[in-house]
Amino acid sequence: MITLDFSNLHIKLRQASERTQVFDPVRKKWVVLTPEEHVRQYLLQYMIQGMGYPQALIAVEKRIISGQLKRRFDIIVYNREHRPWMLVECKEPEVPVTDDTLFQLLAYQRTASCRYWTLSNGHQHFCADASDPSKIKWLEDLPPYNG
Repeated sequence: MITLDFSNLHIKLRQASERTQVFDPVRKKWVVLTPEEHVRQYLLQYMIQGMGYPQALIAVEKRIISGQLKRRFDIIVYNREHRPWMLVECKEPEVPVTDDTLFQLLAYQRTASCRYWTLSNGHQHFCADASDPSKIKWLEDLPPYNG
């Protein structure tokens, strides 16, 4: 498990129609602040502000087709050649990161083929280097962006 410090990060919030919304800088729109969205937004801010990942090379909640299923991944970070580099699966804080979470990410991985996998529920964070699928290496921190 890795440690991420979200304490100095800020997300933009507003009230609209009796619901709290958060501004997503990647999608460039206000979205309803669900528990999972809360995790996603803090992780995005950590990646962009804290780690220097290029915002223009990040996609949020885009649809992919995995076999016969249409699914939406949480976050994909692309390398400079616009190939998937990191796949991120977010869960709400009350949902523990388990093998089921990993299996969900792996279903997306079959389509996206990313070097790095990240799983987070806002409290538990895991990142793996999958550059060699026969030797998955769990990391101690998010990798620096050098895509």
